[in-house]
Amino acid sequence: MLADRVLAVQPPLEGERRSRSGILIPATAEVSRRLSWADVVAIGPHVRTIRVGDRILYNADDRFEIEVQGEDYIILRERDVHAVASDRGDSDTGLYL
Repeated sequence: MLADRVLAVQPPLEGERRSRSGILIPATAEVSRRLSWADVVAIGPHVRTIRVGDRILYNADDRFEIEVQGEDYIILRERDVHAVASDRGDSDTGLYL
């Protein structure tokens, strides 16, 4: 990976889901302006806050999709990631001072 790029893989879709009120939403329904989760598999040398193995929250409009040896991946810039979920016990706030 180059610069501030993040390579991630999206977990397979679970298929149909239900809303809180019990309405069945088919897997093919397009949900606009919804953020998605993905698992980081590689990072570029200038990525500062994301580590391999982290789970990231991103906007689907900001991604590039690629296929490598039959596997589907997405590429994002670090600045396009909205949140990071990790098991790290850092007390770091993530601020750049």
